[in-house]
Amino acid sequence: MEEDGVDAKVGMLESFMRNQQNSLKSLFHRKKSSAGRDGDGSPSPIASPKPIPQLSLLANSVVSRCSMYFLEHIPYDLLISILKIPTQDLQHRFDVELPESVKQLLTYARNFLEFCSFQALHQVMKQPNYLSDQEFRQLMFDMMLAWETPSVTSENESKDAVSPSTQDSEDEDGWSLFYSSPTSMAMQVDEKKSVGQEAFARIAPVCPAIADAITVHNLFDALTSSSGHRLHFLVYDKYIRTLDKIFKAAKSSLGPSAASLQLAKGEIVLDIDGGNPVLPVFKHVGISAWPGKLTLTNCALYFDSMGGGDKPMRYDLTEDTKQVIKPELTGPLGARIFDKAIMYKSIIVPEPVYFEFTEFKGNARRDYWLGICLEILRVQWFIRKYNFKGIQRSEILARAILGIFRYRAIKEAFQVFSSQYKTLLIFNLAESLPGGDMVLEALYRRVSRITTDVQSDVSSVQYMKWPSNLSPVSLILLEHFGLNLETSTNMGEEMTIVGDFCVGETSPLEIALKQSILDTDRAEAAQATVEQVKVEGIDTNVAVMKELLLPFIKLALRIKLLASWQEPYKSTVFVILVSYLIISGWIGFILPLVLVLAAMVMLWRKQFNKGKEPKAVRVKAPPSKNAVEQLLLLQDAVSQFESLIQTVNVGLLKIRAITLAILPQATDTSAISLVIVAVILAVVPVKYLITMAFVEWFTREVGWRKASSDRLERRVREWWFRVPAAPVQLMRADESKKKK
Repeated sequence: MEEDGVDAKVGMLESFMRNQQNSLKSLFHRKKSSAGRDGDGSPSPIASPKPIPQLSLLANSVVSRCSMYFLEHIPYDLLISILKIPTQDLQHRFDVELPESVKQLLTYARNFLEFCSFQALHQVMKQPNYLSDQEFRQLMFDMMLAWETPSVTSENESKDAVSPSTQDSEDEDGWSLFYSSPTSMAMQVDEKKSVGQEAFARIAPVCPAIADAITVHNLFDALTSSSGHRLHFLVYDKYIRTLDKIFKAAKSSLGPSAASLQLAKGEIVLDIDGGNPVLPVFKHVGISAWPGKLTLTNCALYFDSMGGGDKPMRYDLTEDTKQVIKPELTGPLGARIFDKAIMYKSIIVPEPVYFEFTEFKGNARRDYWLGICLEILRVQWFIRKYNFKGIQRSEILARAILGIFRYRAIKEAFQVFSSQYKTLLIFNLAESLPGGDMVLEALYRRVSRITTDVQSDVSSVQYMKWPSNLSPVSLILLEHFGLNLETSTNMGEEMTIVGDFCVGETSPLEIALKQSILDTDRAEAAQATVEQVKVEGIDTNVAVMKELLLPFIKLALRIKLLASWQEPYKSTVFVILVSYLIISGWIGFILPLVLVLAAMVMLWRKQFNKGKEPKAVRVKAPPSKNAVEQLLLLQDAVSQFESLIQTVNVGLLKIRAITLAILPQATDTSAISLVIVAVILAVVPVKYLITMAFVEWFTREVGWRKASSDRLERRVREWWFRVPAAPVQLMRADESKKKK
């Protein structure tokens, strides 16, 4: 009876969901049908475009919406002003104007989809507030879905990969994808479908407000960190809506709230922190600290103290004044306790300034501000390095600003903070990536082609080959959002947006980035092995080092044994052989021979150890020590190191005393010795000198030489002990110059 009750409840729930689904479909069906009709209710001429056989259902939907009416909520007389090209004409233009390399059978559908999507996105980016439009967000997500399954074949393969239990059943009334309008086609797309990284990286950077080609992979990782590396529409939609709010907030921050900063023309407020009295930003100079509000623009940092009428302090980031921004410890009265601050230093600031970001747990707030401050510092360095001026300078700044806004959107929407190799900031990423300099070189070549002198008509030519001139796309987007950098460019909506995207091709910037990402993966894998082999304890690390250097230690012990002449026959053969090699000149070939042998051994091991697990180094662990014993061992090591430094310093001071003739007898002896050595070096060939030095050192332990060698060494040591050290005077810092 209990099972029958459960089945009945499940049946009622399924019936309810089916009815609700039908009701929602009918509602959306009526809404989209009305959009495709004229004022008198009759179907419009563009209501039912003919599908393209090569494309999948979703790809046909995307192409149809791109070709005719892009945003259905705007009046009908504006709908056809997006591309003004029917679907069939778009296909004809693609077939005629683009090269054969992008029209191959296996890639035709995807390249044609890119051809339509690129044009549509470039056109819609001219409209204000397009990020706020739900239809735009849905269409762009559908572009990514369609990019993954652009053709009928790929769509069938995708359906075969999905379990039948997860597929939606067809509507009872036979609702067709081509029933009324292209927008209705997208209504049957499963909301649970997700987008992969490759599709996102191909479509999203076309709109620079949403993604950048350099950081798009890291952005995708941040968006999919909790969804199995697949992007769902709800996450994507939340990210775009948060990004739109940030653009509007940035525009509003240029009002009265920024009046006290007296911003220059083209200066944009990127973020503000410390406005909340509960969590202010503390500025530390010496032992003094002031709470206040910190503001970052594309040109400088501003600090406005709380409760004071003083003018906000400005720390310029544009000039080459040796600025340094780095994480630092800080605390009350100048103590270095809390890891929650950033330090700013330059040659025009008398002493370093520390900005402390107080928070109860962690240092994410500090890390965020460190990242965006370094991004502005590095983009200004990039501008100075390549001497960008005018529109090119503004485009580079706009690109960095958009990156900071995207970073803010991710932080505010999902509380995700990036690591070193996963940052969302362009120039910080280029600084940390292996081969990041090559990425910046590719970016320089792209920016050098930016100009406002581009053709004013929409043409497919810009998508069939790499254009010689590019539009300042990032700058145009900022201006459309009401954020002006370059006030004299006179760029209007009639200007064509020519981006660095070519159908079916990969840009040089993307190629450099892919190689850098590949090197990064290798670096991360190598770093993971480094972290695994790190051991704690001085004695343990010494044991590991001895085991790794064991071959060289054995070689040194063997040479020392030969030099002790405990085996006279072997020692005699060794000294004669080495002397002959030195005199005959063969000694110069020893090192190249060793290097060649080492290379041969490495190649041999590579060939025969392929696919095998590397053999671990077996180290006998020293006896474990408690904390007190380890502390004593560390203290002893520090004492020995200090003693070594003292010995070196004493030797240097004695040499200084000899040079300054503090002890005349020692100076005379040293001068005569130097003259004799100089004469010998000038007269005797070097190879004979090396041979004599080797024989003298190697035969010290021979019985007939041992007594004289010990006596000579004793005399030299006694003479050295009699040499005084030059005086040293330690200058203490003036108390009046200490930090206040």
